[in-house]
Amino acid sequence: MAEHRVRGFLATRLRNYFFTGLIICAPIAITAWLVISFIDWADGWVKPYLPTFYNPDNYLPVAVPGFGLVVAVIVITLIGFLTANIVGRSIVGLGESLLNRTPLVRSIYKGLKQIFQTVLQDQSTSFKKAGLIEYPMPGSWTLVFIATDVKGEIKAKFDERGLDMVTVFLPPTPVPTAGFLLFVPREKIVMLDMSAEDAAKLLISGGLVTPEHKRPAPAAVTQEPAAAGA
Repeated sequence: MAEHRVRGFLATRLRNYFFTGLIICAPIAITAWLVISFIDWADGWVKPYLPTFYNPDNYLPVAVPGFGLVVAVIVITLIGFLTANIVGRSIVGLGESLLNRTPLVRSIYKGLKQIFQTVLQDQSTSFKKAGLIEYPMPGSWTLVFIATDVKGEIKAKFDERGLDMVTVFLPPTPVPTAGFLLFVPREKIVMLDMSAEDAAKLLISGGLVTPEHKRPAPAAVTQEPAAAGA
């Protein structure tokens, strides 16, 4: 009987040690794999276009990981710098005019450009806030990211009906890169205090990683000065 207890105790301890090590090692391994995959992807795009003299892989005994990514960052930054002056803007404008005259390509280019301008603007709040909506049925709630206020023709149609609508993105679990675009009445959205990063963690983990709720501090009550002569 005592031997069975000892075996059960050791098995429990070994299992706990294994899961503890898994909790520590798995995030590190997955993060390293994602980083290495991204670096390899960037190198595979950039290095083939580098001149032979400037590609260190041609005269070093080992490949230099991340060199293509560094070159890409430098080139993108340099393009942004050159675009800030009149000559650069003229060149970019000429290139855009050529793209706008190309069938099919112009639709893809305009759509992608608008997406990047909306998401990367400093003042933009797109996808930086999370909320809850009732979906797919009343009483069932799901997490969404707030994209932007409804604009254009869709806004005009909703305005005719007296509706104040918001564009939200409903991502699936555990891969939040795909999902559904929904137009939801503003009053039907329950805004959350958690950041978009915490909301993404909640989605990817399937609800296992719940961010801590930090309640806002109550406002200080100021006392009015006593009346003179009191």
